Amino acid sequence: MTLPASMRCIEIKAPGGPEQLVLAERPLPQPKAGEVLIAVAAAGVNRPDVVQRQGLYPAPPGASDLPGLEVAGKVVALGPDVTTLNIGDEVCALIAGGGYAEYAAAPAGSCLPYPKGFSAIEAASLPETFFTVWHNVFERGALKAGEALLVHGGTSGIGVTAIQLAKAFGAFVVTTAGSDEKCAACVDLGADLAINYRTQDFAEDVKAKTPGKGVDVVLDMVGAAYLARNLRCLKAEGRYVNIAHLQGSKAEIDLLPMMLKRLTLTGSTLRIRDTVFKAGVAAALKREVWPLLDRRTVKPVIYRVLPLVEAAEAHRLMESSQHIGKIILTI
Repeated sequence: MTLPASMRCIEIKAPGGPEQLVLAERPLPQPKAGEVLIAVAAAGVNRPDVVQRQGLYPAPPGASDLPGLEVAGKVVALGPDVTTLNIGDEVCALIAGGGYAEYAAAPAGSCLPYPKGFSAIEAASLPETFFTVWHNVFERGALKAGEALLVHGGTSGIGVTAIQLAKAFGAFVVTTAGSDEKCAACVDLGADLAINYRTQDFAEDVKAKTPGKGVDVVLDMVGAAYLARNLRCLKAEGRYVNIAHLQGSKAEIDLLPMMLKRLTLTGSTLRIRDTVFKAGVAAALKREVWPLLDRRTVKPVIYRVLPLVEAAEAHRLMESSQHIGKIILTI
């Protein structure tokens, strides 16, 4: 296969608003040892892309400075030492940057096959949220069947994934959202209780309306503004898992409830983790979650699809918080 020398991509011209996303041309990335080159058919848009564009979340050392953490497409070249994939394979992949482009390099271990019957658009909606939810809810949070999960932002990409996976594995699911319409969408996805955080105190509702008067795991992306209430929601031996801090990263807490209820406070970010770790998460997803996607027990939720050249509009939509599910760019 003869590949072009250059590709179209979306660069961040300077830190700032969506208008800083501009169409550019660059040489094709060259796959390193253990990597493959993917001809990108679709790329997911995620909140970390917005934070990177704002200048607050730089790409890790060695990663592409282009935004985009998940892609789907065909493998068109193999780097040295790749034995698990072949040219022509259709894969979706978690990457550390570079997804808003016609071609992207990806670690072979972070690539997964399209679930049965999935389009490139559907496959591109999976990696960032499924890697994040699996590791944080089921590995770090150790959620088990019969337990209860509270996830904030139920109609975000993370939220719709967490609701569906937690229900599929037998949990009671509570979520928050910013309107009655969004709460209804969460219930349609499987949530047992959806709380409009603009009109209700979620901590009071969780304590009053959950079977065990609280939850076992909280998946939080709000941060400081919700921390005290999140800890109130947890039952004894509960686990609080933080994955973002949209409303502040610094908070003061009372340690006594943490001691009395024997709580665990943890958190993580995936982007900076090494390829071996991510390959381990990918293997767990292929084993535990991909069969659910193959059967459509768990389904992608796509809100809007835009062409690559409209990346700025995709970011405006993301920042408006109007979306229910994923926003996808097509190449």
